[in-house]
Amino acid sequence: MPSAETTSIVTVVPRHPSPQLASATAIIRRWIRTNLFGSFRGGLVTLLTVALVVVLVPPLLHWFVTDAVFQGRSRSVCGTGACWAFVTDRIDMFLFGRYPAPERWRVKLAGLVLLVFAVAAAWPRNPRPVLSVLLLVTLCPLIAGTLLLGGVLGLPVVPTDQWGGLSLNVLLTYATVVIALPIGIVLALGRRSSLPAISWLCTGFIELLRGVPLLAVLFMAMVMLPMFLPEGTSFDRLLRAIVGLSLFVAAYLAEVVRGGLQGIDKGQYEASASLGLSYWNAHRLIVLPQAFRLTVPGIVNTVIDLFKDTTLVSIIGLFDLLGIIGQALKDPNWLGLGREGYVFAAGVFFICCYAMSLYSRSVERRIAQARH
Repeated sequence: MPSAETTSIVTVVPRHPSPQLASATAIIRRWIRTNLFGSFRGGLVTLLTVALVVVLVPPLLHWFVTDAVFQGRSRSVCGTGACWAFVTDRIDMFLFGRYPAPERWRVKLAGLVLLVFAVAAAWPRNPRPVLSVLLLVTLCPLIAGTLLLGGVLGLPVVPTDQWGGLSLNVLLTYATVVIALPIGIVLALGRRSSLPAISWLCTGFIELLRGVPLLAVLFMAMVMLPMFLPEGTSFDRLLRAIVGLSLFVAAYLAEVVRGGLQGIDKGQYEASASLGLSYWNAHRLIVLPQAFRLTVPGIVNTVIDLFKDTTLVSIIGLFDLLGIIGQALKDPNWLGLGREGYVFAAGVFFICCYAMSLYSRSVERRIAQARH
């Protein structure tokens, strides 16, 4: 007879991962084995890197974020972590220097004008790129300079000794590139000239400027440049710095452009001559456009170095971002907080330089696609 109790039998069916999950897992394992543990040395470096991250990241995270203070009016609010209150309290000074507070809208508007002209010139689908570049180096500095200096349209005059902060670093970089790049092109063409006098003169100028430190060039611009002017003529300190930076950077850009010119095939010159083009038309229409495609990384690298080197102007009495931070640290309310100020400056410079590097790589990719 059947039992009153019913026995239920449960069959356990093993669950297998889906093919997609198994494939993704295999890919991850293969990548780890190939890139992180491909050899004994690679595995050792990976383990040491992981150990270094485990040791360093937690205390840095505590100092930067967890134990940090972000608001306050003096160092009395600071604790064991970073005192970012110093940065937030002086952020306007770090950006605009000693530019009068009621007139700082002019600096913001000038920066916006520069950004608009730069974006228009860098836009890949711009139907008139040459016109945009010409406006960037002619009309843009005229508008920005009028806004910053004043004296017209009812704008009060703001002397250049009150300009400073990060805006001064951007201004010095922009003005120097606008002046130095045309000079560098002329020097590169002159060094390759078949006329010995022109070639020797350009070579001597390039080697002289490349053979001395930038700081020495800036001091020469401060001290010696007024000696070549008529007696009683005053020369603005900011303009002296721009002249010194422009001459120094022009020597480096000349070598970058010369390298691009040497990379152009000789047949391009012969084709230009067969078309009846003059020396200048051949370089303007055929040679230089191809040379610039080859020199994009070198030019951007020089601009990045220039942007960082503009911090040296604080030694000659111009208060850029680093100079303003040094001045802010003399405030009794914020004594001893140099770490936070200089970490902030390092972060700002890294972001700006990395952005320029990313743009350079995007231009290189577009050039490579255009070739294919």
